[in-house]
Amino acid sequence: MKHQKKVIIELKNVWKIYTGEGAPLNALRGIDLNVYEDDFVIILGKSGSGKSTLMNMIGLLDTPTKGKLLLDGEDIQTLSESTLAQIRGNKIGFIFQQFNLMPVLTAIENVSLPMLFQDIPSDTRLKRAKELLKLVGLQERMNHKPTELSGGEQQRVAIARALANNTEIILADEPTGNLDSNTGKQIMDLLSNLHEKEKKTIILVTHDINLIKYAHRTIYLKDGVILSDNHRIPKGE
Repeated sequence: MKHQKKVIIELKNVWKIYTGEGAPLNALRGIDLNVYEDDFVIILGKSGSGKSTLMNMIGLLDTPTKGKLLLDGEDIQTLSESTLAQIRGNKIGFIFQQFNLMPVLTAIENVSLPMLFQDIPSDTRLKRAKELLKLVGLQERMNHKPTELSGGEQQRVAIARALANNTEIILADEPTGNLDSNTGKQIMDLLSNLHEKEKKTIILVTHDINLIKYAHRTIYLKDGVILSDNHRIPKGE
């Protein structure tokens, strides 16, 4: 199938090799991958498949041992760490399995935090944080701290935080992993809505085969190699 949409992230023969006292570990082995604007991609694989390493690579949190990682056509290894940090803040919103909310901050303060690092004025931060919490259905809970929220509510705060800087890409690491099935469905429906209505590019990393029905594209990873892209999962895996 030909793609007419713009390539946002491109991996060219990307290897990630970890060295230590033992033998080198090839976490990624020659990955070739394009992520397009307005994609909804699920990267599926068992524990140890390399999917977390691939997520870190796509999220510009790590660099290849070999190969090239391009963002909007630019090789990230030519950029300084401060430039990369600025790009991450403006372009990529992260949603983590453990939520990673600041426990001493309220929901609205947690959502406002990424905007603070981008030097956005306080009144603008507050207005946008309120809008985002309303978007995820938490307008009545914005002054509650994480310990006063359910797991599903905390994950919705994390999603609102990921949208704080109006990022083009949302990168989600096992976003339903700590949730019951009903709450997990609510979170996936919310992500689907963000993709369809807000035109966000969603990249979701998981081991849960039940989530692939939400994606337009499924990439199956095993032993650091892409086994399939846009195809059903191989039998027996």
